[in-house]
Amino acid sequence: MDLPRRLGQLLVGLLLYGASLALLVRAGLGTSPWDVLHQGLSRTVGLSIGTWVVLLGAVLLLVWVPLRQRPGIGTVLNVLLVGTALDATLALLPAPSGWTPRVLLLLAGVGLNAVASATYIGAGLGPGPRDGLFLGVAALGLPVRRVRTAIEVTVLLVGIALGGTAGPGTLLYALAIGPLVQPLLPLLDLRRERVPAS
Repeated sequence: MDLPRRLGQLLVGLLLYGASLALLVRAGLGTSPWDVLHQGLSRTVGLSIGTWVVLLGAVLLLVWVPLRQRPGIGTVLNVLLVGTALDATLALLPAPSGWTPRVLLLLAGVGLNAVASATYIGAGLGPGPRDGLFLGVAALGLPVRRVRTAIEVTVLLVGIALGGTAGPGTLLYALAIGPLVQPLLPLLDLRRERVPAS
């Protein structure tokens, strides 16, 4: 598959991913575990949520070194673009005032996040810094599911302690994102050669 198409899909996926996180933040009903942490750091230390997405992504790339993980162009662009798109969307999107718009934003955020995840993963140009972390730890001989769960529960608890918003949206995200991404990924996976229909 040609590189320009894969790069284009990667960029679209990462920008939509950042926008989807902003929808979850604006809904105010809880975000993904990592974004609870980003939000908590923003409230406690300062700087924007998107800036913390970028900064923590860069720090995690340093953690990749002893884990012998290799970043791809998608990894680097993930660090640079997701937080930027999140902050840009937050700047354009006012906070809703009522339960119905908040719930709709939450549902739209989770749905868009699933599409965006399958889009950038399907480009096959490198995992995000957070995914690379749990893959690297799991490569030491630990079960992937347990490693991911342990990391996400840890960042969630730290985020809550710092003042990040966890809630029903956090639970919905945790339960829904995998089942939503799974059927989308084969449709958007540019890494596999497709046999033309005869």
